[in-house]
Amino acid sequence: MAKRLVVLGVLAALGLAPVARADGDPASDYLLGQPTFIPPDVGVPRAYADQLNATVREAKARGYTIRVGLIGSRYDMGSVSILYKKPKQYSRFLGQELAFVYKNRLLIVMPNGLAVSRAGKLLPPEQAVVERLPAPGGNGARLASAASRAVIRLAAKNGIVVPSAPLASSGRTTPSSHTTSDRLTLIVVALAAALAFGGSILYRRRAARGP
Repeated sequence: MAKRLVVLGVLAALGLAPVARADGDPASDYLLGQPTFIPPDVGVPRAYADQLNATVREAKARGYTIRVGLIGSRYDMGSVSILYKKPKQYSRFLGQELAFVYKNRLLIVMPNGLAVSRAGKLLPPEQAVVERLPAPGGNGARLASAASRAVIRLAAKNGIVVPSAPLASSGRTTPSSHTTSDRLTLIVVALAAALAFGGSILYRRRAARGP
């Protein structure tokens, strides 16, 4: 019964004026001040994240402003997880939240599909564009890649040509992987030093005892 009331409350909010930001979904905080929301738990490779950010920046520079939220898991929804895998509903919901500060286009990318809204209202002509794209699934690289393609096609729908940003070299690693590698190196060095130090002490004790 309680769950049904929550559902009804969320659905009612979707049809009303912009709601207060008390839901706790992470994307609403990020997208107030930056053009993309790329949650860390999805595992988006840095090259694909950079490509998406570059595409959104280039689109804006050419006259097509849009913000993008990637949602790869229920966890990324915060306290509105009931809207997970409901990209249209969440796009409207999030668009209403952001409308106090940002009133332009919003693209939501979920494993099962994409949705476009503006100030909390769906845009049927542009929605038709993203619905022609295949569902990306939960893979981080595919989510980001689908978002980049969608931005390019949406801009083209409005007569704006946005070139596809190149992916960085596949050998490029993220800062987190560098950090992990550095830590492993430090551990190995520390162990080697400890073994060498222990061996030196043992040798000295034996030498002190004599033959």
